Amino acid sequence: MADKLHFSLVSPERELFSGLVDQVDAPGTEGDFGVLAGHAPFMATLREGRVVVRNDGRETLYEVKGGFADVTASGLTILAEQAAAVSA
Repeated sequence: MADKLHFSLVSPERELFSGLVDQVDAPGTEGDFGVLAGHAPFMATLREGRVVVRNDGRETLYEVKGGFADVTASGLTILAEQAAAVSA
């Protein structure tokens, strides 16, 4: 089994997601990026767009409007100015 990434998505109202996933793709202001377990640490600002959470062959989508992404040794945290789940 491949390593999992701990991911948290937080909006001002509540935490929308917290758990172990395979990959997260996010809309950075300097370009979209993907994060897997073991990624090098970095911080990025986010633009409006979709965060795609990939886990066990499934995708979960969230619409975000601004915020920050913080990748550390313990995982990825997105602090979104606004965020909502997208219905499939």
